[in-house]
Amino acid sequence: MIFDSPLGPLTAVANDAGLQAVYMRAHKRLPALETFGAEVIASSSPVLAATAEQLGEYFSGDRREFSLPLAPVGSDFQHRVWAALREIPYGELRSYGDLAAQLGDRSMAQAVGSANGRNPISIIVPCHRVVGADGSLVGYAGGLERKEFLLELENPARFRTEALF
Repeated sequence: MIFDSPLGPLTAVANDAGLQAVYMRAHKRLPALETFGAEVIASSSPVLAATAEQLGEYFSGDRREFSLPLAPVGSDFQHRVWAALREIPYGELRSYGDLAAQLGDRSMAQAVGSANGRNPISIIVPCHRVVGADGSLVGYAGGLERKEFLLELENPARFRTEALF
């Protein structure tokens, strides 16, 4: 399902198990559209309809947490990182090192960064809440301007007036 958002068109992909992906236009590592399957255009899919609704609520400031069944495809390590991303509260930030430490080994920060960059469920699995060790905005598959938009949406006062760390 393709729908409009303040970030431009978003493409949501689902299967019987749940939401597999939310991609932005010009998303890095975007798979070929023909690999998405029939669900991408089936606006009658309950998961895709709920995704569009909940993202609309998020963008309007009425939603801070998502309640969707998720079914991203990835390795065990990637799933661990993506689960850690979902634990970052709305409006808060973590560094790659913070996530690596949470997973048990701070030296895995680069591997965490790689898994973060392969997160297929943008916004809902909030990889935009991860910043560099010095608080800088680094790496976002949808582009740094979109990451900045999402961070300002979630915490405009902090983002504009405080150092990130």
